[in-house]
Amino acid sequence: MKRSNSPDLSSATWRKSSYSNPDGGDCVEVRDDLPGLVPVRDSKEDPHGPALVFSAAGWSSFVTAVKDAELPGA
Repeated sequence: MKRSNSPDLSSATWRKSSYSNPDGGDCVEVRDDLPGLVPVRDSKEDPHGPALVFSAAGWSSFVTAVKDAELPGA
């Protein structure tokens, strides 16, 4: 059952993350054309499967923390 506040990603145009492995492994894809939202999916394991949807601010904070190695175990 689709939640009413979930974006429709059935016809989404995804962009492969620049941090994905260039030989086709570890493929992370994002969609960055939705105002205030950033859907993220693992296209290697399940290219037509579900996506996690983050707020734009939450995604930005996460990416900054990863870049700055501020996450536990990073």
